[in-house]
Amino acid sequence: MYARSTTVRGDPRRVDDGIAYVRDEVMPALQGMSGCVGLSMLCDRDSGRCIVTSAWADDTAMRATEETVRAMRERVAEMFDGDIEVNQWEISVLHRMREAPDGACTRVTWTRSDPAQMDRVIDTFRLALLPRLEDIPGFCSVSVMINRVNGMCAVAATYESREAMRASRETVAAMRDEFTQQLGLEVTDMAEFELVLAHLRVPETV
Repeated sequence: MYARSTTVRGDPRRVDDGIAYVRDEVMPALQGMSGCVGLSMLCDRDSGRCIVTSAWADDTAMRATEETVRAMRERVAEMFDGDIEVNQWEISVLHRMREAPDGACTRVTWTRSDPAQMDRVIDTFRLALLPRLEDIPGFCSVSVMINRVNGMCAVAATYESREAMRASRETVAAMRDEFTQQLGLEVTDMAEFELVLAHLRVPETV
């Protein structure tokens, strides 16, 4: 499976309008496209940073829709009065313990490594980190998306509430430090979001 993420950094006062547009216009349009297997949206209402991610059955389906979704992406940027960044990913891990309830939040960590090490990164995550994430109170699910060309990786872990996500910070920070040092990863960014839309039909990969 593959994914396209569109990150918008815009006016925090326009977040609710942007959510409504993605929910009422973008999501139905994408769901009608061949190969689309879902959409999610993360928002930080304080900063105005939002991430819309569409998932696709294969790389061909994702790339075939690029021109079609461009106008919608530009409309999102206009609504937020902000800049956009687009990334394409391979979904390497998707594991759910439970469905995310209303009020769920997601922590995303971005890393960079040697592209030749991507398979090792994924194997280590599955074997060493995933079982430990499952033990964290309030943990719902995690996805790992990679770019084998530039070595970028995005890990998104969802918790049942903002309180559960906050309570996990110290534990996850220790795991992240151990993981990145072991594999020589560079953490390029980390942020916490509200999970405002989660309509994914992607089967689990672990």
